[in-house]
Amino acid sequence: MTYIARPRLHHPTLVRNKVGYTRRDYEGKISTLCAGCGHDSISAAIVQACWELDIEPHRVAKLSGIGCSSKTPDYFLGASHGFNTVHGRMPSVLTGANLANRDLLYLGVSGDGDSASIGLGQFAHAMRRGVRMVYIVENNGVYGLTKGQFSATADRGSKSKKGVVNADAPVDLIGMALQLGATYVARGFSGDKAQLVPLIEGAIGHGGAAFIDVISPCVAFNNHAGSTRSYDYVREHNDAVNRIDFIDLAPEVTAEPGAGEVITVPQPDGTMMRLRKLHTDYDPTDRVRAMDHVQAHQARGEIVTGLLYVDSHATDLHEGLNTVKRPLNALTEADLCPGAAALAKVNASLR
Repeated sequence: MTYIARPRLHHPTLVRNKVGYTRRDYEGKISTLCAGCGHDSISAAIVQACWELDIEPHRVAKLSGIGCSSKTPDYFLGASHGFNTVHGRMPSVLTGANLANRDLLYLGVSGDGDSASIGLGQFAHAMRRGVRMVYIVENNGVYGLTKGQFSATADRGSKSKKGVVNADAPVDLIGMALQLGATYVARGFSGDKAQLVPLIEGAIGHGGAAFIDVISPCVAFNNHAGSTRSYDYVREHNDAVNRIDFIDLAPEVTAEPGAGEVITVPQPDGTMMRLRKLHTDYDPTDRVRAMDHVQAHQARGEIVTGLLYVDSHATDLHEGLNTVKRPLNALTEADLCPGAAALAKVNASLR
């Protein structure tokens, strides 16, 4: 396959962020996906989020599996670390990298076939262990690279492009993430960048396992009447519970709109995330109510989007294992083997 690199020349008037990068600096190679693919919109949202958050590209490690979605890390953050794993194994490779170097920001990109079928067990353990990562599933309900078979997330009753009706119950990754202990759970739509960019920004600043399911229509195989993953269907059945209006890079909150309209959630990195509630009775800090809300609307054929659940006191795998603050890959032999006296002290404490 031939890749076309973007030109390196930048217009001198391009706006730079606080760390000196233009938005162009966060792009990658030119996409080879189908024109109009929702995955390209997600890539653009990731680029926008990282640029707005003033993230240095070399601080990001992006990992993926196999599928159309897993090709997309080549199309953003070209100056970041990257690793394309085998089918469904992205979470375990990311977990190992995270344990070795906790100083990087980890971005895992997967698809509904990659995460909800062969990688379902890997997805489950990454969520329950609280691996600090932004886990994005680009969900189109089909196997795009193998010509449009239903994936495990396809809704029962949904029709394929050839008119075949799906008879299987779908795997609900949002419900699983909530049940397994993910501390930031959101759903977005690739056709709604205004909602998706701040959802990604909030996930980057989160201190635990952050999962975003993004409905991303496949223009080649799943964007027709009868599909529940088409652009038209999602726009007609989208029910947003909130909007992230503002992510403040300073801890101070100087103004609050009326009671019940805005929730301010502190993030582990010291930022403040402000949620404007579109459903005034929806509480994104209640895990059980979030599951009930999603299931109730799903039964009516509605797709709930927005930040569905967040735990402002999230912990991650390193806290659970009580690892040192220093990255494990930076420890020397002297750190790992402190000598016979230290060993004798440990042995004495066990007697």
